[in-house]
Amino acid sequence: MGPLLTLTDRAADRVKNLISKSPEEGVLGLRVGVNTRGCSGLSYFVEYAREQKKFEDVVEDKGVKIFVDPTSTMFLIGSEMDYVEDKLESGFTFTNPNEKARCGCGESFSV
Repeated sequence: MGPLLTLTDRAADRVKNLISKSPEEGVLGLRVGVNTRGCSGLSYFVEYAREQKKFEDVVEDKGVKIFVDPTSTMFLIGSEMDYVEDKLESGFTFTNPNEKARCGCGESFSV
């Protein structure tokens, strides 16, 4: 089995930038996970992480820490996290080998 999650250079740079400019104290990294939402059922979330939660995996890649929500691990195995910025939108994106379908608006996916 390969790594749980990998980051592109752009994603790692953005994580470093977000942590350095965080309005919150004691941020260790970012937490990623999946929650129920959207027309296809699941969507990704990214938030600041100030501590490691029980059963949470920590991915250290390119000098940053990504905390993976334990209820989301099975949905994220083998994913690549990227950061995209263009004229219309910016944000983290995920290339996930577990996705079976994605909704037309790109907000959610199913496995």
